[in-house]
Amino acid sequence: MRKQLLFVVFIILLSIYSCNRSKQTKSDIVIEFTQDTLAVGYTYWWLESGPFIGQCGDELSLVFSGTITDVLEPTDEAGPLYNSQKGYIQIDRVFKKKDLGPNSYANQHFFVSDCFDELELKKDDLVLIFCYDYENDFSIPGGQSILKIDSLDDPLITSIKKYIDANQNPSKIKKDKKLWAKYGLDDALDRMIQCHNNTN
Repeated sequence: MRKQLLFVVFIILLSIYSCNRSKQTKSDIVIEFTQDTLAVGYTYWWLESGPFIGQCGDELSLVFSGTITDVLEPTDEAGPLYNSQKGYIQIDRVFKKKDLGPNSYANQHFFVSDCFDELELKKDDLVLIFCYDYENDFSIPGGQSILKIDSLDDPLITSIKKYIDANQNPSKIKKDKKLWAKYGLDDALDRMIQCHNNTN
């Protein structure tokens, strides 16, 4: 009798586990964080920033939410090229990580870049980050690639997860244009949708 009961419990737990796994999507990435820091270069010369750049949408390489732990004072480290201001983020959840070979995301719990000048962000702000890749390494074009959000369950996170799960098909989030308009990204999203419609 006891063996039968254990068998039934095992089957129930297995079916619950299977159901939960089947509900996971591409953007539901489970991470066991290391206490390392991911340093990402600032592609300050890119003309666009945010999740919707390029003619028809360049592929996102790393997307995550997190909490700013520190923003340093601006320096002239970068010389005449740009104002360098380092910011540090503790990563909360990762929604996309592209394989970049030896430079792939290795579950680092912290992020640093010097692209924080004029972003008006401060310690404890919650943010959503969009990185790309340049020369086989992660890069961030600053500006709208770091968006301040209200909570770690912000509707913007739900929207970007839909976009990622649909292989960056912008028509899947066209109903979310008002959300993106708050950040001045509705025109960029419209451009992506038009391009997607024209090529399909």
